[in-house]
Amino acid sequence: MIERGAVANSWRRERWDSLRLLTPNWQSRLPGYRYDGADPDGFMAASEVAEFVSRFAVVADAPVRTHTTVTSVRHTDEGYHVTTNSGELRCRSVVLASGACNLPNVPALRQAVPTSIECVTALDYRNPDQLPEGGVLVVGSSATGVQLADEIHRSGRPVTLSVGEHVRLPRTYRGRDVLWWMDASGIWNQRYDEIDDLARARGLPSPQLVGTPEHTTLDLNALGAAGVQIVGRLSAVRDGRALFSGGLRNLFALADLKMDRLLDTFDDWARSHTRDADVGPPERFEPTRAPASSQLGLDLGSGEIPFHHLGDRISPGLQLARRACS
Repeated sequence: MIERGAVANSWRRERWDSLRLLTPNWQSRLPGYRYDGADPDGFMAASEVAEFVSRFAVVADAPVRTHTTVTSVRHTDEGYHVTTNSGELRCRSVVLASGACNLPNVPALRQAVPTSIECVTALDYRNPDQLPEGGVLVVGSSATGVQLADEIHRSGRPVTLSVGEHVRLPRTYRGRDVLWWMDASGIWNQRYDEIDDLARARGLPSPQLVGTPEHTTLDLNALGAAGVQIVGRLSAVRDGRALFSGGLRNLFALADLKMDRLLDTFDDWARSHTRDADVGPPERFEPTRAPASSQLGLDLGSGEIPFHHLGDRISPGLQLARRACS
């Protein structure tokens, strides 16, 4: 196993300061190894995830070559020739386990943003203190986007959140974490050949979740109530002006419909697999509230938005930069 930095390098160096896992600690399971701390229903911070993975490497006696960067992989008659910064390797097979989050995907739309606007991706962002004074435009409303919009707004800055297709989920449902329901009901056990549209399933945005000690639900209703301005997907930047699509009500209705269908699935499973004492009664949540008027444009040169955060993945082409992890 070859790692370009220390074990769990990306969790040590490529996460924002306040990031916590979206999954409860009890769901952190590796072969022969799982979370055994005092807070199974909590959410590990990035530093704790790095320590968790590092301990697993020791327990599993994993043959990891750290601080080794692969510069090329070449097919040969015998298998593969791998070149690294510390030497050459020959092997019969290669597994590329670099993940989907090592490089931000920055579409050409970025080039139209005025140079006066500072732009960063979630790979570069650490905390609000690194940002210049003034308002912030966050593009992307999946887990990363809503978390950063919330954090930056709490720092006292005006925040505008550009929203495209998204997955809305409550943090808890019927007294249990929503990911307990996903696990227990078998949703996560679906095989790839049981899914109607695999390409679309792979491209779905990460759900709007955040891991907090209070098990807070962080959705667009919560952000709107806090004062974050919600606008449509960023469709273009022309002459220094960001243009947003309309149709927010339709986007919201679709996300609410999908959430309710998933909750129906949980309820169907609960009727035959749980006792009334084990879970609370079925719940339904307030529909996503659309803004009274939909803002379709924003003058990026007015000074209102000196900083432009390029948020997480929503769907191809709907954001300036995306990062699938959170």
